[in-house]
Amino acid sequence: MKYLHPVIVILSVLIFDQALKFWVKLNFMYTESLRITDWFYLYFIENEGMAFGWSLGGEWGKLTLSLFRLLAVFLIGYYLVRLVKQKSHAGFITSISLIMAGAIGNILDSVFYGKLFSASTPQQLAVLMPEGGGYATWLHGRVVDMFYFPLYEGFIPPWVPIWGGEFLIFFRPIFNVADASITTGVFLIILFQKQFFKQPDKQVKAIPEDKTDGITPE
Repeated sequence: MKYLHPVIVILSVLIFDQALKFWVKLNFMYTESLRITDWFYLYFIENEGMAFGWSLGGEWGKLTLSLFRLLAVFLIGYYLVRLVKQKSHAGFITSISLIMAGAIGNILDSVFYGKLFSASTPQQLAVLMPEGGGYATWLHGRVVDMFYFPLYEGFIPPWVPIWGGEFLIFFRPIFNVADASITTGVFLIILFQKQFFKQPDKQVKAIPEDKTDGITPE
């Protein structure tokens, strides 16, 4: 039962992450977007596997990144088991669980999506388990991203040095649930590090008084 809490956190993130990715992959053409509000869109893109649309180019770069992620998940999992055994702060365990869940979520894309799906294009929807095989080999799948928050779009005032007059989109990165989970876990650790890593108070044991004190021998 002591592992129930981190397992629930990890499974909850993974189910939400993968369900949304499957839905977007099968219902959005590549670069298609759905406006939710003026500052929130579902915008379908794929990347080679790093958070917030960053990538490590080339076939070997992709393979290296996938293998590194697998190793990272193993190390994080080992660390999480130790934290649970040591009865560490529940908030810290939750934060590490969020980071691990996010890492696993994107690894699933990298490992399996190339085999599970056909390629997404601006003209055609992807197909699950296509007859001709997927768009890539094992460990070479692309990570599905969809959250886009252009909080501000407009020109920078001319009086601003260097960038004055240029068109700005803030916030530009497109990300997914797994990315958000990793970021949230790291943010919680930074925000509550004093509570998470607080050393237990050292209690000074009182020295019992000598039972013979104050007793005069007969």
